[in-house]
Amino acid sequence: MCTVCGCGAGETRIEGDGHAHPHVHEDGTVHSHAHAHGGDHQHPHDALPVAAHEHRHHHADGSVHAHSHGHQGEHAHPHEPPAAADLDYGNSPARAHVPGLSPSRMVQIEQDILAKNNAYAIANRAHFDELGIFALNLVSSPGSGKTTLLVKTIEQLKATRAISVVEGDQQTSNDAERIRATGVAALQINTGKGCHLDAHMVGQAIERLRPADESLFLIENVGNLVCPAAFDLGERHKVAILSVTEGEDKPLKYPDMFAAADVMLLNKCDLLPHLDFDVDLAEANARQVNPHLTIFRVSARSGEGLSAWVAWIQAGLEAQRDKRAATVAGLKARIAELERKLAAQ
Repeated sequence: MCTVCGCGAGETRIEGDGHAHPHVHEDGTVHSHAHAHGGDHQHPHDALPVAAHEHRHHHADGSVHAHSHGHQGEHAHPHEPPAAADLDYGNSPARAHVPGLSPSRMVQIEQDILAKNNAYAIANRAHFDELGIFALNLVSSPGSGKTTLLVKTIEQLKATRAISVVEGDQQTSNDAERIRATGVAALQINTGKGCHLDAHMVGQAIERLRPADESLFLIENVGNLVCPAAFDLGERHKVAILSVTEGEDKPLKYPDMFAAADVMLLNKCDLLPHLDFDVDLAEANARQVNPHLTIFRVSARSGEGLSAWVAWIQAGLEAQRDKRAATVAGLKARIAELERKLAAQ
């Protein structure tokens, strides 16, 4: 259960495994059951702040009706529409809103969930480091071109490096089938109502895929720029993909994701001649959120910028391999030292 988005628990389906309604209890546990809703069954909604006051009118037949007036100073025109104040739930301690949960309770639940997730992420990262595997978590909104970009990336790397792919979607195995068509191993994870992958899901995928030593492990997360930002999967880097068919202000609207990423791919650049999109502004907005972002302008269709992106991956693969070699050498040196000490006794 994600307190930010309300995504369901217990609905994840990992490929090969054989309408729930999640409820969060005060102790943080979650259970699911189905609801059948009749026409007279309604869910109560929290009252929202009202920026105007109400006038009540009594009629001769005894009936009453009420309506509100918005006032802007003492001389506001009586027929002017009310000036509605913006609602910003991001300013609460929880930086979100869930009906029925206080901000402090939301913070506690989210801390508990993320602590469990982070334990799995640490184990995943340790496994990747032990085997010299370079893992990337690709995140974006739906329709940014992630899968097509992955296919083109795989085609340029598969001849020289073993590759495994995890595909995250709420339903279907369409993307996993597209990846398998390239000749590399892919595992589909369907999250049901869930809007992101978590580290436990990825751990299960690792067990099934058994990625080769010193290989590339690519995770295509569920299309969503909100919740995946909070969930560490054990990857070496998060890679945020922004297409030029989206707005230049997307990094400012969804700052958590771009702050969590190390790399941003500005995709579909072949369409720029046909769009009113300011590339420099988009990059400036992204660096306003995260000054350390590495940014590549790419096009999966035309191939523009892919050589630089692939070179960055190759450098990461080499660095991960060198890190593993250094770790192994250090362990061997420690073992040799212990053996010398034992022999000297």
